[in-house]
Amino acid sequence: MTNRPERETDKDAGLIHAINRGEAGRFGDLVARYQGRLYNFGLRLCNNVQDAEDLVQETFLNVFRHLDGFRQETKFKNWLYRIAGNVCIKKRRRSKFAPEPDLSLEDFMPGEGDALPERPPEWAVQPLDRLLDEELSAALREKIAALPEKYRLVVVLRDIEGFSTEETAGILDISPANVKVRLHRGRLALREALKGYFDHDPSSP
Repeated sequence: MTNRPERETDKDAGLIHAINRGEAGRFGDLVARYQGRLYNFGLRLCNNVQDAEDLVQETFLNVFRHLDGFRQETKFKNWLYRIAGNVCIKKRRRSKFAPEPDLSLEDFMPGEGDALPERPPEWAVQPLDRLLDEELSAALREKIAALPEKYRLVVVLRDIEGFSTEETAGILDISPANVKVRLHRGRLALREALKGYFDHDPSSP
């Protein structure tokens, strides 16, 4: 039986083929398939509704302009998120806030005693009803948005959007090793920031 990711890829390919052969009206179908996911992606990165809406709009404008050049050498979803990630980075650089400093070699290397990530963090595998708790959900969004950009992008792509290490590396144009290091450091920062939520003993007063 064909699995869901393969069916999604086939549907994307059919839409892209139709659009590129002149059925421009089908672009709305492509937008409808991904606008909700992209909006949530933008909201997690920016923690701001207007910025998330701008990210969706700018991403799809770029997709519309360059779709005829997409050769489907990778999944459309991966290409779409790569565009969205670039939009996010450019928005950061255009903002009134100073951009984050350029990365150094140290950013790509594990620190002494660092272990590369092997399993999702505790917050990523919590039961849905726990994550739907308003206070926890708000804290999670806030702490993710507060991560340095290079860690935030990796954490959102890997732990929330569900991309593999290799797919995340392709989207961000970095090596899989760098993805693992950034993910590890981002998870450590989140674990510390959310410590009060997951270390509390419910049996204690």
